[in-house]
Amino acid sequence: MISVNELRSGTFYTDQGQIFQVLSFEHIKMGRGSANIKVKVQNVRTGSITDKSFINNAKVEDINIRKRPMQFLYKDSEIANFMDPQTFEQVEIPLKVLIGYEFLKEGETFTVSFYADEPLALLLPPKMELKVADTGPSLRGNSATNIYKDAILENGVKTKVPLFIEAGDKIKVDTRTGTYTEKV
Repeated sequence: MISVNELRSGTFYTDQGQIFQVLSFEHIKMGRGSANIKVKVQNVRTGSITDKSFINNAKVEDINIRKRPMQFLYKDSEIANFMDPQTFEQVEIPLKVLIGYEFLKEGETFTVSFYADEPLALLLPPKMELKVADTGPSLRGNSATNIYKDAILENGVKTKVPLFIEAGDKIKVDTRTGTYTEKV
């Protein structure tokens, strides 16, 4: 058992037989009353996201998570296929479990969290380099403020990029928000 004060983003715990991953954590203390802990959690098996509130001294049951590097092979409409580079064992993971699966690139290695032999979550790096597959024309005009245009990246993700970015350029994208951060 762990205290709810120890829950942080990315932590896993069980509640009523379900496994949850904490997406965000907030500690709220108002006036003389006891503090409340509010967390946004994702049910790992169903993919549903809910908000939960705990009193300050509440406890939840923690689980033993094992993290393994896995090479991404391919995905279809419902399942992503990974391979363990040391044992060559292949694992199928439902896409509804994988937050940020749209940033997966074939052949790259990512960290996957497992509970027993059940895959729970995908840990993406905060920023990834991606190639711009298609973007609109660069138009000159009023550039007193930052002006962005739509772009489609090599993995199909749509984002906004500055006007000077052209098709074929490599950019860094924040995987948590899907936004452009810099040109490579």
